[in-house]
Amino acid sequence: MIYPVLEVQGLVNRFGKQIVHNGLNMEVREDEVFGIVGGSGTGKSVLLRSILGLQRPQAGVIRVEGQDITKMSINQMRSVKARYGVTFQQGALFSALTVLQNVQLPMLEHLHLSPQERDELAMLKIRLAGLPADACQKFPSQLSGGMIKRAALARALALDPRLLFLDEPTSGLDPISAAEFDDLILYLQKELRLTVVMITHDLDSIFRTCNRVGVIVDRQMEIDTLDGIVKNPNPWIQSYFHGERGDARLRERAVAAVR
Repeated sequence: MIYPVLEVQGLVNRFGKQIVHNGLNMEVREDEVFGIVGGSGTGKSVLLRSILGLQRPQAGVIRVEGQDITKMSINQMRSVKARYGVTFQQGALFSALTVLQNVQLPMLEHLHLSPQERDELAMLKIRLAGLPADACQKFPSQLSGGMIKRAALARALALDPRLLFLDEPTSGLDPISAAEFDDLILYLQKELRLTVVMITHDLDSIFRTCNRVGVIVDRQMEIDTLDGIVKNPNPWIQSYFHGERGDARLRERAVAAVR
């Protein structure tokens, strides 16, 4: 039996009397770029933390490659975490470590490599992320915002994951840098056969990269292709995708389709 790469069924997350998710369902298919969007306070980060095993939901099932992680122990989760990579919004690099050392952290935990092998593998990931070779000995404080994003991406790729989670990958970047990062994600997704789950509020990134989109509304998730989700009658979805920027992107898609 072939399982979805990631499957969430009946997810419930609450904090006291506040219900964040109430029966949320989500399915991510192999080799796709799946975008997650939603208004402020809809629980995008809570959903990601649940999927990563950082917090247990009150109810529901979360399967990563067919394995239910909601019932796993910390030791059992180690093998699951070795199969996915994740970048967080602010990069989450360790400030006292160089870029090379940050990228090597997952290797130290999960791989048995000599120091030379770790250096070579980390340098490969740094180059894959589009960083110059001299970036490896720099500390996070010496990097631009775009370079921090790429260093975090290199670390996320350290263990050759099948599944890559990106939390607001283009936030804080200028339009040119954001477009370059989107192109990098699409290149890596194709070349490494990654399945990408991306939380973002960046409409340009959604239109450039996503095969399907899941929108968190009313504590659940509406999922469709990009062409389908823009037709969803939910008021928030209509407002989000049919604002000035959204309509401009839709017109561009229509013109491209005619050509």
